[in-house]
Amino acid sequence: MRAPAAPAAVLIALALAVLPARAQEPPASNRDLPVDIDANKVTVDDRNKIHTFEGGVKLTQGTLTIKSEKLVVTQDADGFHTGVATGGSGGLASFNQKRARDGADVYGEAERIEYSSRSEKARLFNRARVLSGGDKVSGPFIEYDAVTENYLVTNTASHGSDAPPAQQVHVTIQPKRSDKGNDKRSTNANKPR
Repeated sequence: MRAPAAPAAVLIALALAVLPARAQEPPASNRDLPVDIDANKVTVDDRNKIHTFEGGVKLTQGTLTIKSEKLVVTQDADGFHTGVATGGSGGLASFNQKRARDGADVYGEAERIEYSSRSEKARLFNRARVLSGGDKVSGPFIEYDAVTENYLVTNTASHGSDAPPAQQVHVTIQPKRSDKGNDKRSTNANKPR
């Protein structure tokens, strides 16, 4: 059995890493590091350009880690890749990445995480959530467009559906910290009236 082509693994690693924001891409040094994939089983279909990793899958490249029960990477005729990570701890695939600009962890999980290098969109399906710098976004469906740096979070994967929502989406935004000397609100708030 031949080892899977490194470019496919590299693209899925980089693709999933851009979920939090294109401006927060992994450090340039991550791109120069090798991709390591551990799994219980690897199936390579060179003819159809499909690489399937199964059983305790762990992909690492620099500060990026992706964990799932199954990771399938396909390549289309134009050379674009699509990756699908499914299952894992508690039935959720997950990723963790340190942001280059501040070193904060960005964590995401869902039952299924898909990424298309053609559209540069990542989609997280079912029990989806992304945590970044204390901020949280969760819902049945999260789509992230790396080109526009926009999130779409809906209560159903078919966001045009008239079906009643299974649950609402939820967002938690932490207050931004400021220097004590430069925060006029805190200074004024402490003055007696």
